[in-house]
Amino acid sequence: LFAFTLGVRQLIVAVNKMDTTKWSEQRFEEIIKETSTFIKKVGYNPKQVAFVPISGWHGDNMLEESPNMTWYKGWTKETKGGVVKGKTLLDAIDAIEPPVRPSDKPLRLPLQDVYKIGGIGTVPVGRVETGVIKAGMVVNFAPSNVTTEVKSVEMHHEQLVEGLPGDNVGFNIKNVSVKDIRRGNVASDSKNDPAKEAASFNAQVIVLNHPGQIGAGYAPVLDCHTAHIACKFAELLEKIDRRTGKTMEASPKFVKSGDAAIVKLIPSKPMCVESYNEYPPLG
Repeated sequence: LFAFTLGVRQLIVAVNKMDTTKWSEQRFEEIIKETSTFIKKVGYNPKQVAFVPISGWHGDNMLEESPNMTWYKGWTKETKGGVVKGKTLLDAIDAIEPPVRPSDKPLRLPLQDVYKIGGIGTVPVGRVETGVIKAGMVVNFAPSNVTTEVKSVEMHHEQLVEGLPGDNVGFNIKNVSVKDIRRGNVASDSKNDPAKEAASFNAQVIVLNHPGQIGAGYAPVLDCHTAHIACKFAELLEKIDRRTGKTMEASPKFVKSGDAAIVKLIPSKPMCVESYNEYPPLG
């Protein structure tokens, strides 16, 4: 449930310790049935999941086919590209579809930290989530509203022509103090859909575990990208089915453990968030 809530859509079910059941096909099928029912409730489609019997202790079916499970004919799963088949856990890992790196989108780079380096100056660091960052680019930091030019970009102490999505980079900037920007700020291209402060926003929330009921006025700390800020539940807009997203109840008075809802949130401090459809890592 936690993985699905965080946006993990590809899953492998490795059924470990098959040696303790004497490599029983019956027990493996029982576990497939039980696990399929559970992951279906969470939101996964069992037809898109590889179920692999293994023994981590003995190494069976990890890298090579196991001589102890001759009954096992391999796993099959449906993907966007068609049906994929394999035998081992390594095959299942290799069949995971790599995410598309959104380098064509405008720049979004949440800051993890900001350093002052002698002889160089102010160096913010963070991971490029979308777009590219390169020397000469004029970037804006939201919600601090500071604009400056990038002098250079580095990764692992090597200078880069440009930083791409997934790269953890440090970049030197002109005429900005370490006091002007901080962790949680988002760097963006000042000339291409720059990031802005959000006074309020609507969010889909799933209550995994909470004692009692949650109503309007509740103010939990929200961790979104590198920001860590308390946000108040201003209004409960609707209770929804967490698998389908369909409305179950409009304007509920409260939500409790297991519920999913659309909620209007108001940050207690300036904060930068984005629509999940446009910039998933910041939504």
